[in-house]
Amino acid sequence: MENGNNTTITKSDQLQRKMRFSGKVIKTSKAGAIVDIGIEKPALLHISQIITPSDSVINRVEDRLKVDQTIDVWVKNIRNDRIEITMHEPLKYEWRELAKDMVVKGKVVEIQNFGAFVDIGAERPGLMHISELSRTFVKNTSDVVKVDDEVEVKIIDFDRRKKQIKLSMKALQPEIVEVVKEEEIEEPLPQKNRRDRREKRKFEKVEHEQEEDLEPAEPELTAMELAWQAAKDKANHKKQPESKTKKTRLVSDEQENILSRTLENRK
Repeated sequence: MENGNNTTITKSDQLQRKMRFSGKVIKTSKAGAIVDIGIEKPALLHISQIITPSDSVINRVEDRLKVDQTIDVWVKNIRNDRIEITMHEPLKYEWRELAKDMVVKGKVVEIQNFGAFVDIGAERPGLMHISELSRTFVKNTSDVVKVDDEVEVKIIDFDRRKKQIKLSMKALQPEIVEVVKEEEIEEPLPQKNRRDRREKRKFEKVEHEQEEDLEPAEPELTAMELAWQAAKDKANHKKQPESKTKKTRLVSDEQENILSRTLENRK
């Protein structure tokens, strides 16, 4: 939408919707008025597009407009055979012109506990919830914005059927990056679990070795006990089976006989 008058536009093929002109009324009729806006052909102002100070109903065009009167108008439609204009200032953004993630400027028109309403030039003001004011915690809406503040916001959602527009200032602010010390960075879970298992096995091994060291050693025998044990072992040795002793003796006699025969053969 143009805020100033287009004094450099002289041809109809240069026109665009919402362009603003200062025109002169050259003729009135029951249907409206013909207005010269400075191009090669005049523009048509329908009676429904004429405004009155109190928005009262117009019965006759002559009651509101006079020939040679200068009025501010905006281009409403551009057709092959005519140019249609209006005295109603058009919306900056119509519903079909809105888009998600669009960045726009607006004015805060109302403050509530839950957020603020911002006029961006659409059919209705958009709501900026308190959670969308800042990336930091906000206790009160008025701590961040005031009525009549000019703000830049992003359209995060809108619903034409419900005529709702959701806005955000937080979406345009840089993300807060929290600096974490190197020693505070936790290991990835799988790696951390493996490390914990290794430490557990190491601890269990050391604990087992310590338990073995703590096992009581066999008590040392006294002199009396040593003497008793020696006597007991000697008695057991004497009680060996007779057959075993006799067998040993027979083996010894046999070895002596073999040795004697060997010596006689060498003579």
